[in-house]
Amino acid sequence: MQTPSTFKTASLSLCFSVGAVLFSSHAGGGFATGNQENVYFVSLGWLGPVTAIITMLLFTLTIKEAMNMYNSRHLRSYKQLFQNLYSPFKGIEVLFEAFFYIMVIMAVSATVSGAASALAAQTGINYYAGIGIVGTIIFFLTIFGAGLVRRATTYMGIAILAMVIAIFSVGVYMGGSVEGTMFFTQAMAQDFAVNGFSKLPTAILHAFTYSGFQCVVIPTMIVVGMPLVTRKNCATSMWFSFAMNAIALTLAVCMLLGWTGIYGKSPLPTLTSLKSMGMTWLTVAYSIFLMLCLISTGVTTVFGFTARFSEIHMLKKVSKSAVIRSAIVTFFIIALSMTVSIVGLTNIIKYGYGYCGYLAIAIIIVPFLTVGRYKNIRYAKDKAYRARIDAMNADPDSFEESPVMSTAKENA
Repeated sequence: MQTPSTFKTASLSLCFSVGAVLFSSHAGGGFATGNQENVYFVSLGWLGPVTAIITMLLFTLTIKEAMNMYNSRHLRSYKQLFQNLYSPFKGIEVLFEAFFYIMVIMAVSATVSGAASALAAQTGINYYAGIGIVGTIIFFLTIFGAGLVRRATTYMGIAILAMVIAIFSVGVYMGGSVEGTMFFTQAMAQDFAVNGFSKLPTAILHAFTYSGFQCVVIPTMIVVGMPLVTRKNCATSMWFSFAMNAIALTLAVCMLLGWTGIYGKSPLPTLTSLKSMGMTWLTVAYSIFLMLCLISTGVTTVFGFTARFSEIHMLKKVSKSAVIRSAIVTFFIIALSMTVSIVGLTNIIKYGYGYCGYLAIAIIIVPFLTVGRYKNIRYAKDKAYRARIDAMNADPDSFEESPVMSTAKENA
């Protein structure tokens, strides 16, 4: 297994690969169906595309600081990451644990259920058989470690981005060609004339909330991003990801802005809009796109959970094989999520994303973009501070009595 110390710097292709993992995690079922765009961006009118870009900037900058903090200090778990972020305050990291567990169950349940429904609709396969098929695919793409996750989601990310550009560009171009639609520029101009800047406070809240609940992928990103040992590597990777995410999300919002008169309150805005265009190839491409989005999100979300719990002492007693331990943890979370998807907690999943997003603003987005950034910059420049933090990470239970830390305090 490669560790941060085995890398002096990361290649552009590796930076792109890690950025593609983040894009693949974002491009999930909510994005593919158009539900998330409609609720968080299209409802803002002309501010929607602008807010989408700002949201992706907040999201990628947050992940950049998280990866940099994790890699520079050679941490071993996301628990240590949040202990470093919240230090000297103790115990606050349990809030992220709660957020993470809830989001994993909701995200994977929605993924498995959505993919099974799509598979049943397109092929006629029984819904429950579809759940089993999708769960199995996610299982095998998850248990073999960060390398496979990085490769698989990179390929899926490239395919998703290509389909996003093709599908939504056609949708933007076709705006105004069907009764009840208009070009997105007309929709934006009309909304600006009516609402002006009245939706600006809502736009700011939506930007932080949306980027907040997407941060469920932090445990995955810090593992697949371990080769990015320098701050420049982390920044390069996240600029790649920002470009992919911003292009995809903004294109989707622009298309849906022109088709609101067609899909109305439909739970599937994108599919309803595409069917109205009368192009069979578009709906076929969309079906493939939807499946890739659902599976890629399932893989990246489950892997973060697996990476956290496959290394616990109890499982190491069960097996020395990392693959077997990963298989046990992955099977557990997928089985639990499949059970939830069968029971059908759709409304809880929908509303849960929003509430988890609010929590994430307070415990993830704001702390990483303020305190986290300050600590990362200081860690890179201040030798005394670096010695104190390294001592804390070496012995977190007694770091206050550490001689190294005491010396560092005196020198600081």
